[in-house]
Amino acid sequence: MKQILKHSFEAVSLLTTDNGMLDVTIVPALNQLDWIIPSSLILSVDDYHERIWTYLWQQQEVAVFHMLPRDQVVDKIVVLEGNTPAHRVALQTAGELHQVKVRISDVKDIDLPKYYVDVALSNIDANKIKDDGTNIYQSLSVSTADDTINTVEEHFRENVVLSYLFQTVIIDDTLYLVPDLDKIAHQLVDLDR
Repeated sequence: MKQILKHSFEAVSLLTTDNGMLDVTIVPALNQLDWIIPSSLILSVDDYHERIWTYLWQQQEVAVFHMLPRDQVVDKIVVLEGNTPAHRVALQTAGELHQVKVRISDVKDIDLPKYYVDVALSNIDANKIKDDGTNIYQSLSVSTADDTINTVEEHFRENVVLSYLFQTVIIDDTLYLVPDLDKIAHQLVDLDR
């Protein structure tokens, strides 16, 4: 009998079952719902009080996704496993992480509440982005020692929760965002090259 070989690229899923239960971690966010991610994906949680774009974790540069606006103080980095070591991603946030076990049947899909839609749209307006609210990129300026250079590259915009990267769920009357960590990691890593 031939052994079935799995392909090397598998999507990271929230559903890692143990008798119908999910081991998840709630990661605090600001101006959006808190995120809920599989606890088994967390490689480390490190104290870090400076806002950064890449984090050196075990001699590997890991792209950083910010859970808080620029004017907020951060205090930790959560390093998450990816499909490959190159596609690991770190979340920069503040506050305590909470680990919980929930029944799979208690996790219900729901639409993003209007308040968060309005916040997301105001973030887009604040950035003077002309799009329909689902564009996840923005042009940025890069400062050098001599001058500010406008880049033509498109960079990942972290404050847009109105995209294919997130699904809203409700658990025990509390709303959370389930991020597509695989797509986020690929966006961040591909832009970093």
